[in-house]
Amino acid sequence: MKSAFFGAAFGIAFAAGSANAATVTFTELTGVTGGSPAATGVFRADLSGLSIGDINSITIQDNSSPAAGSPGQFSGFDLDAVIVSSTLITDASQVASLVPIATLDFAGSILSPGAQTPPVDPALFGTTGGHVDLAVATLESFDGNSTTAIPGAFGFVSLGVGGKLGINLVSPLAVGPSEYLYTGEVGNNGEVAASTIDISSTPVASPEPSTWAMMAVGFATLGFMGWRGSRRATAHAA
Repeated sequence: MKSAFFGAAFGIAFAAGSANAATVTFTELTGVTGGSPAATGVFRADLSGLSIGDINSITIQDNSSPAAGSPGQFSGFDLDAVIVSSTLITDASQVASLVPIATLDFAGSILSPGAQTPPVDPALFGTTGGHVDLAVATLESFDGNSTTAIPGAFGFVSLGVGGKLGINLVSPLAVGPSEYLYTGEVGNNGEVAASTIDISSTPVASPEPSTWAMMAVGFATLGFMGWRGSRRATAHAA
């Protein structure tokens, strides 16, 4: 779980750029929700003022620091849920009342996994084979267990440092007078503020092979830098 803001050390881009997009601003609701332990912060963004026409995709990118928060599989933004609703709520305890007005294609979501802060695990939490594991992440529900214990952790996906998740809508949603985007941050300790969340009229698409190669180099470099920093810190402490 992270709290510090950090500019990503390398760029991650999806193959299809967004010609008409907006970065949304979130308001934190009072209280927390989630599974057990329940410590998910809920954030709301008003989409009704966006002048982008139809909404076709939501993109979330982590900008946290590799020196902050939990390491390994829990690195980066820990995303509990994403819901678009016309219902206005003000407290996290009210999330069960949200009725989605858009179907999000979580099964087809496009993950560009970020780097892990050492020690590195085989995969980021809530992912398998480089994709979101919906049996673990359950992104349609605010049910994240706010813990890094295994077993115990459940109901969210960790994006990794600099990681990026693109989610398309099954059908375009016209921007009207009452649309709100709700998202959940497991641990409620600053990751929404340290991330970029864009709403776009353009669907996201998978990166080209060359993009994946560039990402792999970036991840390896960031991991090595983190390892070196850890070695220096240990030597200094001794």
